[in-house]
Amino acid sequence: MIRLENITKRYGSFCAVDSVSLEVNEGEIFAFLGVNGAGKTTTIRMMTGILQPTSGSISICGHSMQDQPEQAKLITGYIPDRPYLYNKLTGREFLYFIADLYLVPPAEAEGRIDDLLKEYGLTQWQDELLENYSHGMKQRVATCAALVHRPKVLIVDEPMVGLDPHGAKLIKDRFKLYARSGMSIFLSTHSLNVAEEIADRIAIIHQGKIITIGTLAEIRELTGRSEQGLEEMFLQLTASFAD
Repeated sequence: MIRLENITKRYGSFCAVDSVSLEVNEGEIFAFLGVNGAGKTTTIRMMTGILQPTSGSISICGHSMQDQPEQAKLITGYIPDRPYLYNKLTGREFLYFIADLYLVPPAEAEGRIDDLLKEYGLTQWQDELLENYSHGMKQRVATCAALVHRPKVLIVDEPMVGLDPHGAKLIKDRFKLYARSGMSIFLSTHSLNVAEEIADRIAIIHQGKIITIGTLAEIRELTGRSEQGLEEMFLQLTASFAD
């Protein structure tokens, strides 16, 4: 569903992402972990077509992000770490606007928006201006916007920022449900407990390079400590690759 082949992004002499290759399968939750500045957000911005890679290729469900960007983006949902919302629109108006961008037929959009507002506990706020929403509510609206066109792939950058425990549990439960229905979810997060709880596979990026990819069990085998939690293994692996 998602394939990155030798993706590199350079800014002059600085290499932010260095020959990253990975695949995310249908119905898989794939966690992408790294310290600040490791290259996570740069990678995501290339995956979503915001940035062009210096070299390498990206495909979403067989569509090249470089050569077929519209086709790739129409089947991709994206939740950035700092979603931009139009504060003078109501929640419902904003979702109509996003549905129109993704060419969702108006009759279909109506029911889809109803379902998402209910699913994310926003129905009673749907006619309020977004400027009156709390941060957690804005995160949920951004999630609804990423899902309104029923994407096959969902790319998420730090989904738990600003969410209370109820909101975080809702997101985790929904992501697991979406994956069971066949959606591929690429999840970049600093919340290692979230990755440990819901991810099928994990990649750790450090200084622009992938240093390990695998299931939790496979990473435990790599570190040689079968009882370690993800946090301990992450610290061990990134420390071993430090300058």
